[in-house]
Amino acid sequence: MPSVAIDPLNKMKGVTMSFPRNGEIYGEDEPAEYLYKIVSGAVRTYKIYGDGRRQIGAFYLSGDMFGLEMGEAHAFSAEAVTRTKVMFFKRSAVMVLAAQENDVAGRLWALTARELFRVQEHTLLLVQTAQERVVSFLLEMLARTPASNAVDLAMSRRDIADYLGLTVETVSRTLTQLVNSAAIALPSARRIVLRNRTALRQLNS
Repeated sequence: MPSVAIDPLNKMKGVTMSFPRNGEIYGEDEPAEYLYKIVSGAVRTYKIYGDGRRQIGAFYLSGDMFGLEMGEAHAFSAEAVTRTKVMFFKRSAVMVLAAQENDVAGRLWALTARELFRVQEHTLLLVQTAQERVVSFLLEMLARTPASNAVDLAMSRRDIADYLGLTVETVSRTLTQLVNSAAIALPSARRIVLRNRTALRQLNS
């Protein structure tokens, strides 16, 4: 979830660009020259394997930062899920500022720790049952929507399936089962309403 505190990276001037739905922001193995912050919209990072399969690594929402790499190149590609505005920060300039100011260095450390945690959580997610994966995803999305029991998903069923390592049919079937169990409601294809948080968490235990 985006922090409510003032982001020390706001001290830097970034360049904002708009991307259409499915517009590429950067490609896998391209030089990691920038850090990115989502002004509005949503972004997915992904890999395409030799057999054509797509694995989505993460979803980033408004206020999130992404593109922080351990090496000099991007490990994943990134593209807009929907029409999205992204602010670019020159990586070299961020590193210079971090060397001078502790709050910026702390922000980068927090971002790195969050990314490591996200990778670990996603790895554990992929060994769960189909129902556990879908429930975990819904709880994650709801947790990123403060003080609300509903979330409007920017991503498609295909996106969700590629993130969870499932088929689209399995995702749709599992969502229907959750509706039938009165754990959630689906007013529309993209809107998820939590009807019973306790029941949903129990399904994930």
